[in-house]
Amino acid sequence: MAHTYCGIRYSIFDPTGNITALVESPVEVCDQPAAAARIMELRREVEQVGFVKFSDGGQDDVRAELRMAGGEFCGNAAMSAAALYAIRSSSDAGTGRDSVRLRVSGTDGPVMVCLERESEVSFRTQIRMPSAMEIGETEFEWGETSESLPVVRMEGISHIIIEPDKSFFRLLSSRDQAENLIRVWCRNLSAGCLGLMFLQPVRTGEYALTPLVYASGCGTVFWENSCASGSSAAGMYLSSQKKSPVSLTLREPGGILSVDSSFPDGETFLRGRACLAGSFELPG
Repeated sequence: MAHTYCGIRYSIFDPTGNITALVESPVEVCDQPAAAARIMELRREVEQVGFVKFSDGGQDDVRAELRMAGGEFCGNAAMSAAALYAIRSSSDAGTGRDSVRLRVSGTDGPVMVCLERESEVSFRTQIRMPSAMEIGETEFEWGETSESLPVVRMEGISHIIIEPDKSFFRLLSSRDQAENLIRVWCRNLSAGCLGLMFLQPVRTGEYALTPLVYASGCGTVFWENSCASGSSAAGMYLSSQKKSPVSLTLREPGGILSVDSSFPDGETFLRGRACLAGSFELPG
């Protein structure tokens, strides 16, 4: 019997244009991709869907758990989930500055999100991103072109960094081909999820970043308005190349994300905004 998913409650957040739906109703993991597809069918602006559970913290002070529909890690969704916890909480969270510790799919340990309230529904956010497991070079093919590209392997997702001096940067103008290739390259890399990060320098410390992300777990491919994990991957990659800490401003289609990284010996922090756009319920 088909599941209608009626009555499922969800909220829509805008974290730097990467429109995210967070489901608060309990949904079995096996049903989450279908529920996500239903939400994305009704709300065409939504780029990704996560499923959240809140608690009072307990011994490890984890206030929220977030599982993305494809089981991937997503920094923008994590920042949105922390903001939603602050809005829903009856404590002081959300009235000024606060830190929310949460578990997120695609990473082993909890992550910490710092919040600074701008309005009743809008927050400045900062998240300490999980460090890349490896940054290396891999050979890729497109038609008769073969080229080596940097791959940033993170828990739950890998990112390929494509800069203007590479032939594959032309994929930015061949989006249908890019969408086909990202599926093939994801399988070749045995990655659960994959991002193509088209990274172009603008001036010192400032880059334009156009993200394409494939979540194999739910079969979605999106030219995202912003990508938190991809932005962090770009920061870690540039820090490893320069062999020194970097502070970056990344101009993405949906707005600006800022990254500070001192990979591999230090930490990577991502700063942005998350704003609640509204709360809804799936119709019957």
